[in-house]
Amino acid sequence: MTRREWMASSAASALGARPAHAAPVAIARCASYGAELVAALHTMFDQLGALGRIVKGKTVAMKVNLTGNPDQRLGYAPAELTHWTHPNVIGATIHLMHRAGARRVRILESGTGTDEPLEEFLYAANWNPRLLSGAGGMVEFENTNGLGFGKQYVRLKPAQGGLLFREYWLNHSYSDCDVFVSVAKLKEHVTTGVTASMKNLFGITPCTIYGDGAGPKEPGPTPRGGRGAVFHNGRRQPCAIAPPENDPSSPRDGGYRVPRAVADLVSARPVDLAIVDGIATTAGGEGPWCGPQLAAITPGLLIAGANCVATDAVAAAVMGFDPMADRGQSPFETSDNMLRLAEKLGAGTADLKRIEVLGVPVAQARFDIRSFRKHRATGTSPG
Repeated sequence: MTRREWMASSAASALGARPAHAAPVAIARCASYGAELVAALHTMFDQLGALGRIVKGKTVAMKVNLTGNPDQRLGYAPAELTHWTHPNVIGATIHLMHRAGARRVRILESGTGTDEPLEEFLYAANWNPRLLSGAGGMVEFENTNGLGFGKQYVRLKPAQGGLLFREYWLNHSYSDCDVFVSVAKLKEHVTTGVTASMKNLFGITPCTIYGDGAGPKEPGPTPRGGRGAVFHNGRRQPCAIAPPENDPSSPRDGGYRVPRAVADLVSARPVDLAIVDGIATTAGGEGPWCGPQLAAITPGLLIAGANCVATDAVAAAVMGFDPMADRGQSPFETSDNMLRLAEKLGAGTADLKRIEVLGVPVAQARFDIRSFRKHRATGTSPG
């Protein structure tokens, strides 16, 4: 048994044994980030097989989604009500993990363009990190856009030699943990069509190595620029400490490259628990930089699963999309389907027929997220 197979088997056992064809995903209605949130998450974790089985006595690494700069907002709305994971979802999850016996929770994110402490990045968005550190037990923060508190980078390899890179160099925290959790936002994405727990892992790649301004030979002392030149358009390779891409003659198209990078990453760093915040989010893209088509919406939903591919397949279906759609079909009009690419690497299934949905059925949770973009453009209401 390979390390990857052992980790997948361990995660499945931790959240309750089920038939091999079933990938459990829970859906819950939750109208606000208030008192009902903890109860909704608790019920979902119980439906998946009890949280204590996976986190008791363990170090948990929690990758949250804080994409963009803290001052980028949709109108006057705080980022957590549009494109960031809401702090109450993060805090409620920490609280429940502490109650379930987690030894330590480490909150991780790559602060855009900075190596400053992650707490400072949160302060700039008017968050209070102490509310998260006080949610229960031992809570730590680390900005993973560089070395952080580590002394060296770790090397993780995707299955089958990888679709874009054979190896990814990451901050130590993504290896120095027993359980890895992706806490994401339910959104569309201008490059990959949709973004949830899988696309959240795009942000685990440090810009000191994969950034536009990374050094040619050695990682830069601080991150410079985004990841566009390496991952989106392939104008450059990562700094030479990390392997170059597998096929330098492959398309320089973000719709080809980014889905493959995401599939590689979820294969190299398997997600043990995926949580998707769809209580309040946006339609029309992944952040305020997407232009006037962006609209704030309140689906009032939470989605969680033991496998990130299955979880995101359900998330795509809830948004009104076919998670098995080919390139050229909605929502993958200009990109390859990262769900199916990850499926080919053995990271999970995107086939709803093979996914056990618990709680609210997909048909009852489904809403047409594209209708919000259409009505935003015409000035009408989707009803």
